[in-house]
Amino acid sequence: MNKDIATPVRTRAILEKYGFSFKKSLGQNFLIDTNILKKIVSFADLNENSGAIEIGPGIGALTEQLARSSKKVVAFEIDQRLLPILNDTLSPYSNVKVIHKDVLQADVQSVMAEEFQGIEDVMVVANLPYYVTTPIIMKLLEEHLPIRGIVCMLQKEVADRISAKPGTKDYGSLSIAVQYYTEAETVMIVPKTVFVPQPNVDSAVIRLTKRNQPAVNVKDEEFFFQVTKASFAQRRKTILNNLTSQLPEGKLKKEEILAALSASGVEPTRRGETLSLEEFGTLSDQLYPYFH
Repeated sequence: MNKDIATPVRTRAILEKYGFSFKKSLGQNFLIDTNILKKIVSFADLNENSGAIEIGPGIGALTEQLARSSKKVVAFEIDQRLLPILNDTLSPYSNVKVIHKDVLQADVQSVMAEEFQGIEDVMVVANLPYYVTTPIIMKLLEEHLPIRGIVCMLQKEVADRISAKPGTKDYGSLSIAVQYYTEAETVMIVPKTVFVPQPNVDSAVIRLTKRNQPAVNVKDEEFFFQVTKASFAQRRKTILNNLTSQLPEGKLKKEEILAALSASGVEPTRRGETLSLEEFGTLSDQLYPYFH
């Protein structure tokens, strides 16, 4: 059995061997707790026929656990300094492919077609760099990749916003955007003490299971997201005021917005955070004809 990478002693030895220093700009925090890594992998529910996509493998601590639990792992790493380290730490595993690319710039669709031939079940499993968590999750969802879902570790406050329910302070356009595509649940809280260097905040692991169909059926997806964003522009304002001031170039008259709210059964004095996905879906469909 190979010795786990994710122990404080082994991590320190690897970092010293390569004289590696952490780059704050890349949000590098490495996990040094094997049990937590194993738990994260267990939430992804992989088997010997699964594929795993990892983003930001670091020195390979999570990659190694994924390699042991799946058929193939493809990991995107942006930091060139980590490539020789990964080459070394992951040498026992022939089922890992590291791609030196920023996942936000990568054509993930074609990488999947190439690397996961004959693999039907693919999960994204990652300890995401905090500063780009949201753009990465949105890219993976908006590109309609053939994945079953995403299990990722991120800042706890972002996890709270993603899995928030209507009527709570964390609920906003991010909750709606992610829950439109997936069922979102926070499955675990991770203390900051199990990382090196220690981040300033606690982390959480969320599991996003892709829906077969989006949560609501809307006439125009892009417009739906426009409406939800506008509704949360200023949280204290009513939905009527937000929509009046935020929807593009004041194209809509107040009476048109009032008519759409009324047809959707939404009181104009309500705030965005009280509307469910379904209500936003109905509202955006009612507003849509005024725009086109």
